[in-house]
This record gives sequence, C-alpha cells and structure tokens, in this order.
Amino acid sequence: MGLLEVSVTDIKPPAPELGPMPDGLSPQQVIRRHILGSIVQSEGSYVESLKRILQDYRDPLMEAEPKVLSARKCQAVFFRVKEVLHCHSMFQIALSSRVAEWDSTEKIGDLFVASFSKSMVLDVYSDYVNNFTSAMSIIKKACLTKPAFLEFLKRRQACSPDRVTLYGLMVKPIQRFPQFILLLQDMLKNTPRGHPDRLSLQLALTELETLAEKLNEQKRLADQVAEIQQLTKSVSDRSSLSKLLTSGQRQLLLCETLTETVYGDRGQLIKSKERRVFLLNDMLVCANINFKGQLEISSLVPLGPKYVVKWNTALPQVQVVEVGQDGGAYDKDNVLIQHAGAKKASASGQAQNKVYLGPPRLFQELQDLQKDLAVVEQITLLISTLHGTYQNLNMTVAQDWCLALQRLMRVKEEEIHSANKCRLRLLLPGKPDKSGRPISFMVVFITPNPLSKISWVNRLHLAKIGLREENQPGWLCPDEDRKSKAPFWCPILACCIPAFSSRALSLQLGALVHSPVNCPLLGFSAVSTSLPQGYLWVGGGQEGAGGQVEIFSLNRPSPRTVKSFPLAAPVLCMEYLPEPEEEAEGGDESRSAEPAPVRPAICLGLQDGSILLYGSVDTGTQCLATCRSPGLQPVLCLRHSPSHLLAGLQDGTLIAYPRTSGGVLWDLESPPVSLAVGPGPIRTLLSLEDAVWASCGPQVTVLDATTLQTQQSFEAHQDPAVSVTHMVKAGSGVWMAFSSGSSIRLFHTETLEHLQEINIATRTTFLLPGQKHLCVTSLLICQGLLWVGTDQGVIVLLPVPRLEGIPKITGEGKAWSPSTVTADLWPSWPWRLASWLPTSCAATRRRPRARGPRRTSPTGRHRNRCPPPTATWAGS
Repeated sequence: MGLLEVSVTDIKPPAPELGPMPDGLSPQQVIRRHILGSIVQSEGSYVESLKRILQDYRDPLMEAEPKVLSARKCQAVFFRVKEVLHCHSMFQIALSSRVAEWDSTEKIGDLFVASFSKSMVLDVYSDYVNNFTSAMSIIKKACLTKPAFLEFLKRRQACSPDRVTLYGLMVKPIQRFPQFILLLQDMLKNTPRGHPDRLSLQLALTELETLAEKLNEQKRLADQVAEIQQLTKSVSDRSSLSKLLTSGQRQLLLCETLTETVYGDRGQLIKSKERRVFLLNDMLVCANINFKGQLEISSLVPLGPKYVVKWNTALPQVQVVEVGQDGGAYDKDNVLIQHAGAKKASASGQAQNKVYLGPPRLFQELQDLQKDLAVVEQITLLISTLHGTYQNLNMTVAQDWCLALQRLMRVKEEEIHSANKCRLRLLLPGKPDKSGRPISFMVVFITPNPLSKISWVNRLHLAKIGLREENQPGWLCPDEDRKSKAPFWCPILACCIPAFSSRALSLQLGALVHSPVNCPLLGFSAVSTSLPQGYLWVGGGQEGAGGQVEIFSLNRPSPRTVKSFPLAAPVLCMEYLPEPEEEAEGGDESRSAEPAPVRPAICLGLQDGSILLYGSVDTGTQCLATCRSPGLQPVLCLRHSPSHLLAGLQDGTLIAYPRTSGGVLWDLESPPVSLAVGPGPIRTLLSLEDAVWASCGPQVTVLDATTLQTQQSFEAHQDPAVSVTHMVKAGSGVWMAFSSGSSIRLFHTETLEHLQEINIATRTTFLLPGQKHLCVTSLLICQGLLWVGTDQGVIVLLPVPRLEGIPKITGEGKAWSPSTVTADLWPSWPWRLASWLPTSCAATRRRPRARGPRRTSPTGRHRNRCPPPTATWAGS
C-alpha cells in the first residue's frame, strides 16, 4: 500500500500542556480552554492505549518461546495498530505546539483538517476496521483451543491498572472519531461568528464525519458478512438455505434479537423465548440462540451466540398484521389460523376454532370493565327512580362508580396501546393440510422498544418493494474502473401514479408538497405503520387556462386521490406551513380568549398573482384566506420564516406577510411589506435561522429574517444571463443550481465564500455516454444525501455530511434514470420517505424519452410538452 515501516513505539512527543489561564477571558473563551484540555487528555489516553496493545500484548506474544500464538496469527490480529499509533503520535506532536500558543491564536480546527484529511489516515483505519472482525475471530478461536493463550490474556488483564481487556483496547480505534466529533461540536458551539477558528472547525467536522461515515459503513458491512457466515454455519451444507446464503447475493438489511411469545386460549402466557431474526433482501430467517460457552472467555472477548435456524420464508410471502386492519380493535387477536409454537388447542379452544395471539388477558379485562359499566349505568337509572333517601345509595355515589370504571377502562386501553407498540405480528405461509388447502401461521414478536417495531415494519415493507423489477438494480454507481454496479442499499422506487385524475386537460405539473399528519395511536391504526401518514398536495395547470390541485392520501399501501378542485390559474409553487411551537409567555386567560388557530396550513402561489391559504389537516377545509400580489405579478416561490410568509414575484419584488396570533397564522388582508430585490424574477427563496436568501438572476441577496433589511449581496454565477433556480441548506453551507449548465455550487452561510463546485454531467456519463448538455432542475437534502434532478431523466445522489460542518461532496455518488425530473424535489418524513419526485414520464423507464423543443412560459419557467405528469415516490 506504499506505507513506510517506521518504528514509533519509542517516539515520546512532548506532553501538551496548557499554561495558566490569563485574566479577562470571556465565558466562551474559558469553555474553549476546558474543551481543549479534554481533547489533550483524551488524545493522550488514546495514544497510551495503542502503546499498551503493542507493548503488553503484541511484543510478548511475538517473543514468547514456545509460541503461544503463531507469528502469522499475531500479525493478523494486530494488523495496522502500529500505523494507527504513528498517525496519532504525529498528531500529538502538532497538538503540543498548538496548545503552547493557544492563548495567542485560539485555533485548533485547521490542525484537525491537516492531520485527518490525508488519504493515509483513511487507508490505515480502513485496513484496521476491515480486519477487526477477523482479528476477534482469531482471538476467540485461540481462547477456545489454546489454554496458554487464554491464561496469557487473563494474566495481562489482571496486571493492567484499569483492568481493560485486549478487546476493550482494540475497540478504541473504532470509537475514536465519534469522540473527536463530539468534542469539536462542543468547541464549535462556543466559537462565535467571525472567529478565525470557526470556518476551520466546520471544515474539520466535515472531514471527521466523512471519515467516520466511511469507517462505520465498512464496519457495518463486515459485521453483516460475519452475521451471515455465523448463520450459514448453523445450516446443513446440503440444504437449500445454505446454498442461498452462500450464493453471495444475499444482503443483510436488519437483524435483531426479538422475544417470541405464545399465549393460551385463556390469555395465559405459555412461553416466551428470545429469537434472532434476520431480514435479508429477499427472505426472512428466524433462529434460536445458543449462548453456551465458557464464562471466563466471554469476559475477555465477546464470543457471540450460535444459531439454530427455526424457520425461513421468502420475503414476498411475509405479511405484517396490524391491529385494526379489519374487524374490531379488541377482537383482532382471535385469528382463525395456526399459531407458531402453540400446542394443540384444548377442547373448548377447538370448539371455538380460534387461537389467541398476543395478550388477550388485557382485552378480556377491558371487555369485563365494559360489561360492568353497562350494569352500573342500569343501576344508576334504577337509583334515579327511588323515592326515598338512603345512605350510600344515591345518584352521587352511582356517578362516582361510573367515573371510576371509566378511569379503569382508560388505564386498560393505555396498557393495550403500550403492548401493541412493541408487538410485531407476522403472517407466514405454512405447510398445506392433508386436503392440500394452504395454511398460514402467525408469529408474534415483542420488540425492545416502539422504534424497533417501526423499523422492522418499515424495512419489511421497503424490502418487498425493492424486489420489484423497476428496482433491479435501480441506482447505479461508478467504481474505480468506471463500471456500473448496484450499491448495497439505496432508496427505492415505491410507486408511480398519475399526478392529475383529469385526462381531458393537458395539465402541467407545477409544484407539490407533503403535509404530514402524526398519528399517536401506533398499533391501533387501521393502516400499516410501514406507510407514511398524511397527504400529498399536487398543483399545476394549463398555460393560459385554469389550475388544478389534487390531494393524495398516503395512509394506504398505494396513494389515492381524496380531493380534487380547480383554481382560477395554474399553481406555480406551494409551501407547507407547520404548526409553530407554543409560546411560553401569556396567561391562560389571554390564550383562551383567542380563536383556535387553524394550523398547519398549505400556501399556494398562482400565475395570476393569487396567494391562497388552506388548512392541511382536513382535506375538506375551505380556503382560509386569499390575497393578490401587487400588480398581479405571478408568484414564483414561497417560503416561511418564524416572522413572515415570503413570496417571490415575477418582477423581482419580494413581498412579506407578517405572522399573527389570530385564527389565521398569517395576515394576508393587510398590505404586505414589499422589497425590490432586482430587475429579474425571484426564482427561489431560502429561509435560514436568522436570514433569508433571495435570488434574482445570478445575484443572491441576504436579508435579516426579522427586519427584512438587506445585509449583503453576492454574485453566485459570473454569467449575467444565468439565474439561481434552486437553493438547499445543509450544515453550514448552501448548494445552488442554475438555469443553465450542469454545475452546482456550494457557498458558506456565514462568510458567503464559494467553497466547492461539482459538475453533475461527469456523474452521469456511465448512464448517458456522450451527453454533454445537461441542466439541473431540482435539489433536495435528505438523509445525508444531496438529490439532484436533471432534465435528461437522470437523478444523482451525492453524499453530504449531516452535522454542522461544511456539506462538501467527497464521493462519486449514485445515479438513476427513471424519467425527466421537471419540478422540485420535496422531502417528507425524514425516516420514511427520501423524496417526492414529480416526473413527466413512466418511472420504470431506464432511458429518457425523446422530447420536443423547450418552451418558455410567461413566468419564465421552461415547460416541456410531455406525456401526462406522474408523481414518483422514492422510499428510503
């Protein structure tokens, strides 16, 4: 690999030491000194741990006679430890110099960038991480087969001052960069804007996060390979499952230890046992866990369990059964199917022909309370007919009985609700009976927490979608040889639906937005928790004619239209206005006197200058408010900030409507604040924490978010004929796309410095060879990825950091060619939907269709005459 053999065990860098604290330091400067001290102490401890691995373990094992562990195995176990120590010894020397001059410079970020942006660091750590699982396997096997080696490890641990095992020392390099990231995040929080170290810290966070992400991905892949290998060992070599697992085409998406529960016909718990459940890309496997092993060995190095496969089934045949999907919510657990693990039903159970699944005792107790409440209500009616007065037999006592029973019912419902939050119920195919009739059986798992259940249901749903033809292989990425290959895991195409129900009109897609609806009743919902909840608003229209809005419900396996209504003009833009956080100030009386606010809301901007405000929770809500832009200028873009609802107009004017505290969140009746941003149309707006960015041609104007006063302006592109069309923020940077050209540019949110430029055309050459004319039509930041839509039918994914650093692009990315992307990419639930992609062709096509010449609409936007628009849903 080109690394020099360097002896580093004798390097003794000067110990970094902060001098006495000067007088007159600000509170932030004091905190920064303390954080620097933590960095110095943490790095010193880490370097000492690396030295202990070499001096206390590797060197004695290499020098021992007779050999406790062969030299070849020693080299494999301690592979790249010396090089890791060398990297950090050099860093410690530089850190000592920086600490000595801290009070005069107060800079540390550039040191991290210089030390950990080198390719050698990534190569050394990658080799170490990739070898870690293999090294632990060698140690485990040696502990089981070589008593002298086991005794050596026990003796070394007993002699160490902190009793840390060899495993505890060797896992520290894997944990090192997350520790650095936490320390630098604290340092950045206490570094004010304008400080000379701030940009360097942001760049350092980017470098460390990128490095940590790559190492985590390598560790994850290595762990998944080890899990599949461990599972394969438990299967007979001649079985069909063994052939499937060893074919090299299986990908492990999720594995977790779940508790399988079996209940009797009276609700009693028959048994519960931990199972290891493996979700592969095309099958589901359940295995028993065998933890048998020597306790003294497991205390030194994790042995890991052995598995015995219980059952496996093809993924398309697995069904998630949610409570409330059909029938009554409380009778849902009485299923006319077989139960995995249950013995033959009793005589009474056979007579009823049903097996209880889950905790039916809770349901039975709730039903008993309901019956008792009905009886008490009848008693209350009888008491009301009494003519005499009797102690403890009056209406007050009877009403107290009713209230007490109602409270008990609410408690029982909460217990059932809580139980369902962690219950994963799967319907699996079983062997047919003697008559050949197919029989299914149900397994019930208890997940460790509600989020685990959501993750399982969601992954099962998306994994089955991933098996469809349009997702094989789906996204492609170039490797070092410029060949295309399918990535391990990537967003998938979930569905492709017509954007408008009316086929008589030639409607063009203008904008769309997702309106989330949070449902707290997880487990009682009549829909699967794997699906997003809420509504998708799609707007568009016909040039020179009216507009149209379609509202899709996302609460079913396939989105369906729930409302459609016409508008006077085409829809050009939409904005989702979330419910603002409750303010702490103000008494209860003042709040109760105000009308109940209708929020969240959806705001629409039309070509005729209209701005419409609709309630987003109830799709039947009428238009809440409406207004017209000055001069009836077309509304090209909408954005909201904590203080204003902002609209960019065709003539370069920015109008702002202030926030109110009444029934409508924004005051659309009063004349808006108007600001002339430039001579051309305002194509896009971006709302930051304390500023608003507005683009007009190649210029971007930065406004104060509260006062709307212009702070500064800068040129994002040198060509005056080019306009900024899209802006998205990630961390401390803003990515921009332009009306022509295939490049996107990154700017710093604080200094406005141009930091990076990426040519998207170079990322699509393996999909569109020879295609040089490509234009970026949409941008989206979601789940650590920058989504880039193009007019050539190719979507490009580029990895970007998720933290407060600079969102620089370092990877090649992935590309996919579903169809031509002609409008904005819109984010939805952050953990469920990667994006909504409005497209103009069938999403299953791998190459774009031929299109006619581009036309320019009166608003300045390019329009294409294409087949009826469709909305494509990509899940992640």
